Amino acid sequence: MNRIIRIAAALALTASLATGAFAASISGEVKKIDEGAGKITLKHGPAKNLGMEEPMTMVYRVKDPALLKQVKVGDKVTFEAEEAPAGYTVTKMEKAK
Repeated sequence: MNRIIRIAAALALTASLATGAFAASISGEVKKIDEGAGKITLKHGPAKNLGMEEPMTMVYRVKDPALLKQVKVGDKVTFEAEEAPAGYTVTKMEKAK
């Protein structure tokens, strides 16, 4: 019985990794900031956890508007995002090192 439980747990972990349940850092560049709307435009590489296989530029909402005050247009950043009912949302962001 323990063996079955361990196999089930391993399969559940594998499935969550495969579906992108864990956030992955995405590298990008800030193209536009709209503090009033709580949005940021980012040019970024692939975001496989969001189902985006190709680089692109797109507008994201931000979970915390304070994130917008930490960056300016032209900054290189790494960020994490999720697909939310209101659209794609940046949950974490920091300047790239």
